Amino acid sequence: MATARFPGKTVDVAAATNLSYPALRRPLCVNGTQWILYLLEECVDNVWEYWSVVIGLISMFCFLLSTLPQVYEAYRNGKVEEAMSFGFLFFLFSGDLTSFAGCYLTSQLPIQIVTVVFYIFTDMILISQFLYYKIKNSSSGKSPLLKWLCFLWCGSATLVLLVLPKLITDNSTTLDTQIPATSNTVEITGYVCGYLASIFYLSSRFPQLYKNFQRQSTEGTSYLLFALAMMGNGTYGLSVIVVLPALGGSKQTFILKHLAWLIGSLGVLVLDFFVTAQFIMYRKNKSAKGSPLVKVPEVEPLLCEEEELSAF
Repeated sequence: MATARFPGKTVDVAAATNLSYPALRRPLCVNGTQWILYLLEECVDNVWEYWSVVIGLISMFCFLLSTLPQVYEAYRNGKVEEAMSFGFLFFLFSGDLTSFAGCYLTSQLPIQIVTVVFYIFTDMILISQFLYYKIKNSSSGKSPLLKWLCFLWCGSATLVLLVLPKLITDNSTTLDTQIPATSNTVEITGYVCGYLASIFYLSSRFPQLYKNFQRQSTEGTSYLLFALAMMGNGTYGLSVIVVLPALGGSKQTFILKHLAWLIGSLGVLVLDFFVTAQFIMYRKNKSAKGSPLVKVPEVEPLLCEEEELSAF
């Protein structure tokens, strides 16, 4: 979950777009970058903040694409239940779910809420594929009912993906205007959700590492899933570090506010290096097993010589 990158800096988007909203009484962003102002509602007026936002968007884009290669690999291979650990999928889904709760409780931007909902949607697709192929491969024949249930499930999830972000953002705005006195408690709860999400994300890699070690293979899993996650986690950490020179207040306070997500991102980045090592090692094992055995031509002549000697 991404939190507000520049605490204390507020923007009046209505005034910036020449619209009159008297309820919004926040300072005008005069020298800010316009496309960032419209897209993220953040006032970015120096180069450090600008590159922090750009790197953060690259991180978000990497995470959005990370699960798609695994979805294709599972469809192509058809044995995802043998390659993927259900613990990996479960903890990944739990991490995104708690990130979503944190986004909602701390009233994050609509683009952040929509992004987290998309993460949850792709997690549901991965879990659905896992269960579908597990049931299909364990049964003796093809089940038309299972296929129709899969289509129904995917259609329902798509409908929820389209409707849920709008309902949540509207409800979040209503809550902000009705109960401002509970903002501190809600914010603390959001940070607790951030730490829980970090624990879930860190826990997700261990079942998959054990699964790969147990099989001595990474066949059936797409390395792009982990490579894009590494790029996303690395660029997220970099986006937080890059903005430090532009901060006017306490840098320690800023780091503490982002500590939960930094621990999760950089910790998972380290664990993904171990997954990368497994892909390299087990690829060598696969090539060694696939090489044909070399015949020894001297076996037959040696046997003939032994028979001649025994005859004497």
